[in-house]
Amino acid sequence: MKNSISDSEIHEIVQRVVQNTLASSPAPSTQPNQTSEKVVALGTDHGGMDLKETLKKHLTEKGFTVIDCGTNTKDAVDYPDIALSVAELVANGKAWRGIVIDGAGIGSCMAANKVPGIRAALCYDYATAVNSREHNDANVLTLGAGLIGINLAKLIVDTWLKTAFGGGRHQRRVDKIMAIEKKF
Repeated sequence: MKNSISDSEIHEIVQRVVQNTLASSPAPSTQPNQTSEKVVALGTDHGGMDLKETLKKHLTEKGFTVIDCGTNTKDAVDYPDIALSVAELVANGKAWRGIVIDGAGIGSCMAANKVPGIRAALCYDYATAVNSREHNDANVLTLGAGLIGINLAKLIVDTWLKTAFGGGRHQRRVDKIMAIEKKF
């Protein structure tokens, strides 16, 4: 007989993992979005475990510090809990950027975008990775593990992390996105 874990217990476990990871990491900046450009929060639901582990190693090899927000097993978990953990780290300035993986990337994108200050983008190719950063200043990337392979995921992540926000005419539009958030 398999023991089942409640949603609140899963959330507590994820929070403990995040706290333990943060305790062993250098002290983060106290100002939102002022974190070193080498800290990336990374999380997945059970459907993206293999891809998360591959990307975690890939990012570490590229010199990034990775805050692993779970999950660390293939036991079913709810992607909104993981997306929230990643998005909060970015919104609070403890991570420079965040990456969330689930089966399609859609639900995690929706959940992350509920966190004030987050502009999450689901990317599925080079062009969407560039556009989400250059035009929209996305600070959280979501990926669909069931839709893209490892090599494409690495290309998207690398492109997304190195693409700068274009500013200029795009700043006005990002400001309008943020104004909508403040309205509610």
